[in-house]
Amino acid sequence: MEAFLVSTGIVALAEMGDKTQLLALLLAARFRKPWPIVLGIFTATIVNHALAGAVGAWVTHMLGETALRWILGGSFIAMAIWMLIPDKLDDDDAPKSSHFGVFGTTVIAFFLAEMGDKTQIATVMLAARFVGDYVWVVAGTTLGMMLANAPVVWLGDKLVKRVPIKRVHGISAAIFLVLGAVMIAGW
Repeated sequence: MEAFLVSTGIVALAEMGDKTQLLALLLAARFRKPWPIVLGIFTATIVNHALAGAVGAWVTHMLGETALRWILGGSFIAMAIWMLIPDKLDDDDAPKSSHFGVFGTTVIAFFLAEMGDKTQIATVMLAARFVGDYVWVVAGTTLGMMLANAPVVWLGDKLVKRVPIKRVHGISAAIFLVLGAVMIAGW
């Protein structure tokens, strides 16, 4: 249960103001069909995070415990720094009209936008940290993504204007920094 709760919380915080959250807002404004967008986000996230979790589990088995501890600790600290850099959605990332429909466009755009993203990297690190809890990590990171993105699809601009993104990023960075220090210390 710890893997699930930690994964949910970390990814929900990391996703605030992230480019995929901006993409969710853009998709909602463009298509105005929340259910296919939310289902598309869920589908893309579960596939992407399942793959990321598998990479994290594989890395765990390939490296020794000491090396893994230092790599994960350093990765969490790097994630803390990365959290302080605001994301922007490039014009190239904006979904174009396609023959895939709202659901298909959302799945493709979200899956591609999530590649190499903070939350995908966090999923790899969490799966490496919580050895044997792969399913709980993927379920938690997916829930975290949905908690951060589904309200944006339904409430859009109103919600984004009320959430102090800089404060959320600062809190997220502090959490990642503490996790990195705890990991390196071996607690």
